Amino acid sequence: WGAYWLDCYGHSQVRTPNVDALASKSAMFLDAHPEALPTLPARRAIYTGRRIFPSWLIQQRDDPVVIRGWHQFYTEDVTMAEALRAAGYRCGWVTDVYHQFKPDKNFHRGFDSWRYIRGQEADRLESGPRHAVNLADYVHRSQAGLLKRPERSGPWQYLMNRRGWKSEDDWLAAQVFREASTWLENNARDGQPFYLHVESFSPHEYWDPPQSYYRTYMKSDYPGPRLISPPATTQQMTPVEVEHVRALYAGFVTFVDQWVGKLLNKTASLGSMDNTVILFTADHGTMMGEQGQLHKGETRIRRQVTQVPLIVYHPGGRWTGRRIQGFVQHTDIMPSALDALGVKRPARVTGESLVPLLESGRTSPRETIVIGWGEHGAVRTPEWCYIGRWSPGPAFNELYDVRRDPDELKNVAAQRPQVVKELRARLLEHVEGGWALTRGTFATTLKGPLG
Repeated sequence: WGAYWLDCYGHSQVRTPNVDALASKSAMFLDAHPEALPTLPARRAIYTGRRIFPSWLIQQRDDPVVIRGWHQFYTEDVTMAEALRAAGYRCGWVTDVYHQFKPDKNFHRGFDSWRYIRGQEADRLESGPRHAVNLADYVHRSQAGLLKRPERSGPWQYLMNRRGWKSEDDWLAAQVFREASTWLENNARDGQPFYLHVESFSPHEYWDPPQSYYRTYMKSDYPGPRLISPPATTQQMTPVEVEHVRALYAGFVTFVDQWVGKLLNKTASLGSMDNTVILFTADHGTMMGEQGQLHKGETRIRRQVTQVPLIVYHPGGRWTGRRIQGFVQHTDIMPSALDALGVKRPARVTGESLVPLLESGRTSPRETIVIGWGEHGAVRTPEWCYIGRWSPGPAFNELYDVRRDPDELKNVAAQRPQVVKELRARLLEHVEGGWALTRGTFATTLKGPLG
């Protein structure tokens, strides 16, 4: 989830007591953003510490997603797990991000063990019986087209996957954090340093929390379908339908927060809070009615989508209470973690260690960052957020005055053409200068029948 839905980041509309408690004992970066989006591009940057935007379009078989950068690691990449394993760490990975396990993906590189929790979103876990799900109970009237071929829709696949759940322990976030706790029990006290990477796809769509968490936030009477994947805009939705969707999302955030707390409690019970660096972040947020929009999107790379939490806990308490202003990005996570652990960073890393900022509490000196998604990019400065299309195609320009409009709700591109021109030039310069840096290979070795 984005920082926009966390109480510790000043947004008290949702209850997140466990993340807030971690933040109270940690340092927080207050203006952290991805380098590239969405799901897999963000993770390539997080895992490798290397810039990936502008991204190449590499379509892989049996993966319907067509987005630049949506592919596996390059052969040349070095992941954090590979770097730490080489330094003597035991590396574990628990995830339910099914995109990472599609054909030809290799996100498990470097881990000694990995546990893949099945069933998220359109993960092809179940295929029948097809009559077991009534998709009409989950579709807005404006989405009636999904009912013509329900089995071809993502919501139908997800609902098939979840139809046997009986208690909140069955929800995928619960399974992820429970498996992570088990990994800690089995590995944290062996005397070998460890790196555990935990990935929870939730509260990503589909927004489907246990009912008690939803009821915490839904104040109006709502007898309609459960809109776990609502339309892209609120244009054809009633106010109570929008309230319903926001309550689903808010409940989901609180539910995941509870399970984050369970993992932190397990960490404490094992004594690992006294010798473990903990880093909490996310890939992106989502629009939840702002400008009449729901969901994320490559032209929606505004603060609600791109501002992510970045919370760093040090067992010695030396960074506790630091609230660090200024831009940082996903590419900084890997070099920062390695620096904090005294492990040399791989040569391919382009991000910067944030440890000097953690030690000093100073503001990040960066005056500009670029965030890429597909054919679009955003340029952020302390004054402006510009979003534009960098590749050939329909023109797109949006500009937000973030000092006067911190929620980025009013597009002022037409009123400030010179600012648009200057920031667009920065975006195009960033793209043109990045192609060689973001290129890589997928090495294969082919031998004949005799070796």
